[in-house]
Amino acid sequence: MSRISTLAGAVTCALALVTGTAVAASAAPIDQSPSLVEAKVDPVAWTPCNPDPTKPDPGIYDCAVYPVPLDYDNPSGEKVGIAMMRRRASDPSKRIGSLFLNPGGPGGSGYLWATTSRFGAEVQSKFDLVGFDPRGVARSNPLKCFKTQEDADAVTNRMVGVPVTKAEIDETLDADQDYTDACSKNAGPLIEHMSTINVVRDLDRMRRAVGDSQLTFAGFSYGTLIGSTYANMYPNKVRAIIVDGNVDPNLRLHNGLEYDRQRANGFEIALDEFLKRCQAAGAPRCAFGEGDTRAKFDQLRDHLRTSPITLPNGSQVTLSSFTGEVASALYSQAKLAPLAKSLQATYQVFQKPAATALLAPQANVSEEDANLLSVEVPRTALREAPVDSEYTADDSYLAVNCQDKPYPSNDRVFANAAKAWEKDMPTFGRYQAFDAPACASWPAPARDAERFSGPWNKKTSNTVMVIGNLYDPATQYKFAQRMQQELSNAVLVSVDSIEHCAVGRSKALNQLVTRYLVDGTAPAPGQLLKPDAEIFPAV
Repeated sequence: MSRISTLAGAVTCALALVTGTAVAASAAPIDQSPSLVEAKVDPVAWTPCNPDPTKPDPGIYDCAVYPVPLDYDNPSGEKVGIAMMRRRASDPSKRIGSLFLNPGGPGGSGYLWATTSRFGAEVQSKFDLVGFDPRGVARSNPLKCFKTQEDADAVTNRMVGVPVTKAEIDETLDADQDYTDACSKNAGPLIEHMSTINVVRDLDRMRRAVGDSQLTFAGFSYGTLIGSTYANMYPNKVRAIIVDGNVDPNLRLHNGLEYDRQRANGFEIALDEFLKRCQAAGAPRCAFGEGDTRAKFDQLRDHLRTSPITLPNGSQVTLSSFTGEVASALYSQAKLAPLAKSLQATYQVFQKPAATALLAPQANVSEEDANLLSVEVPRTALREAPVDSEYTADDSYLAVNCQDKPYPSNDRVFANAAKAWEKDMPTFGRYQAFDAPACASWPAPARDAERFSGPWNKKTSNTVMVIGNLYDPATQYKFAQRMQQELSNAVLVSVDSIEHCAVGRSKALNQLVTRYLVDGTAPAPGQLLKPDAEIFPAV
C-alpha cells in the first residue's frame, strides 16, 4: 500500500463532496445464463513450474501468461499478459473447477497465492487454486512510473508519510505532482486501462479460458471490489464468491475522499480495541499493559508530532515511522503482541534520556523492540522483479485507486482534510488524508475513466459469502455490513478479531468456507465466530 501499508462528511462544506463523473459500464459483456453459448477464448497454455526454485519441485504447479486486451474497446489490438499460477486439484477424479484468488492491494501480487494454506485439504483436493497478478501488477506487465531507482528515490524521498508542518506539506504535495508527471511520461498506455472494470473483464476471460462455466472466487481487501464488481457485471456467472475484508463499493466508487475518511476511522477503532484488550490483559501478557495504555500511547504520538524519539542505537522514531508501523501491525493479530513490546520499549526510552535509557528487565522488552517503530513503511509495494532491474517498486496501487475513486483536482483539499480529520482521528486522520494527493493530478483520473460504479444490487445466480472482522483496521466492519446490504444476494459472517481479513484464522470459519465452496451451502446469517489464537496468551 501507499503511505498506509498496507487506506468527507466530517469535513467542512468548503471542501465539498466529490462525486466525479462515473462512466457507465456499457461496454461490459452481456450476462448470460451458464447454459447459453459464450464467445470462445483461447485456453490457458499451462506449463509445469516450481514456485520456489530453491526447493525440490513438488510437481503440482503450472504457470502461464494469458493475453488479454489492453483496451476492451479494441479487443483485437494490443495485449497485456496476465501471469497465472495453478495448484492442481489433489484429487482430479473429484475436481469441481478452479478457485481464483486475489489478495487485494490494489497492486497485491496474487501469483503465489496458488500456494496458500488458507483453505483446507478438501478445498485443495477438489479445486485448482489459481493465483494471478492483475494487469499492471508484478509479473503482469508492471506499471512503472520511473525508469531507474535513482529517479524514483529523488521524488519519493521528498514525501513525508504524515506531514505536519507547512514545509513538510508543501514538499510532499510538490513531490506528488512530480510523481504523477513521471507516471504520465513513463507508464505508457496501460495507465489509462487500470480500473477495476478491466480487471474483472480479465477475470471473466480467465474463467472461460480454464473451462469453468461459472466463477468460483475468493477476494481479500481490494479483492472484494473485484468480487462484488464481477457479481454485478456477470450475475449469472456466479458459482461461489467469497469477499473477505470488505470495501464499501458504492462509497469507494462515488466519493474517494469520504471513503478515505471512513477508512481512517477503521484504523482508529482497531487501535482503540487493541489498547483496551492490552489494558485488560495487563503486563506481562501485554508488554504495554502496565498503567493507562491509552494515555501512554497518546503521549508518545503527541510528542512525535513535534520531536522524534532518539533510541540508544542512534535511530529515531518519527511520527511517520511510528504511525506507519502501528498501522501495519494492526493488519495481523500475530503482530499485536510484538507491537505492544515495541510501544513499551519506546515509551521507556521516551521517559529517560536516550544516552542513559535502561529498559526494565521485568517488562521483557529490548532495544530491538523499540527499533521496529523507527523503520519507515515503504511508500510503494515491492514486486518480484528480475535481479537486474534497477527499479523494483510497483506503482499500480495509485494507478487503480486514482481511476476507481473520484477525488478533487485541487491537491490542497487533502491538506485541509488532514487538519479536519485529525481532530476526531488523531492517530490516522492526517495519515490517511495524505494517502492519495497524487490522484488530484493523476494523468488518467476517475472522472475521465471508464469505471463500473454500480448498481450493486444485481440478483446473482448464487449467494455471495461476505466475511468481516469486527475490528478490521483497513476495511472497517461497517464496510462489510454495507457490502452485504448493497449486494442483492449475500450473507454476512462476522469474526471477533483485530485483523485485516479472516479466512484461515478460524477453524469454525473455514468449515463454513469449505462447505460453501464445495457444496454451495451458504452460511446461516448472523453468525459471530472467534479466531483460533489469542492476542495475548497467558504466560
